[in-house]
Amino acid sequence: MNHYLRSTDNIDWETPAVRELARGLAGGASGEVDVARRCYEWVRDEIRHSGDYRASVTTCRASDVLREGTGWCYAKSHLLAALLRANGIPAGLCYQRLLLDDDRDVFTLHGLNAVHLREYDWYRVDPRGNKAGVDAQFCPPVERLAWLGDQPGEVNFPEILADPEPCIVECLTTHCGWEAVRANLPDFTMISSLTDAHLESKPHD
Repeated sequence: MNHYLRSTDNIDWETPAVRELARGLAGGASGEVDVARRCYEWVRDEIRHSGDYRASVTTCRASDVLREGTGWCYAKSHLLAALLRANGIPAGLCYQRLLLDDDRDVFTLHGLNAVHLREYDWYRVDPRGNKAGVDAQFCPPVERLAWLGDQPGEVNFPEILADPEPCIVECLTTHCGWEAVRANLPDFTMISSLTDAHLESKPHD
């Protein structure tokens, strides 16, 4: 489980600004579940989704997402993982394969989180940000994601990663601005292998 608590290049929770926000969100909370809910709702509601808001800047590292106030779903999941880990709550990254364009059968990976709550075990949440037709919520043990991922060709990957998929990091660090990122959003075919050692279907110590 220690893998899901560490600070990394992209989930850099030891950065002072991230630690300060994490402490503030945990202040006065009634317990672990309340802390996790506060962190989730803050990222969901206070960080703008870069595609929705057509942001000119592209972020990847959690501290950059916090500083710029914007991020794609992947980047927002990095910040949420950082805030949870800073509060001692194990958190990982999950992915779905979703239709991006129904008319052309174009798919993309979508990033979200899994949080380990002692009362409920692993629980998936989606901090991408709500809008018309999207109503993601934090209500364990019931899962309320932005999308079900149940259309033909869509996939809910069961793996819980401690670190972002390399193709995600490459996309966010190579392309600048919402148009460039949207034109190069990664798909399942860019994941090296679902059986690689860095993918864990069941988290372990």
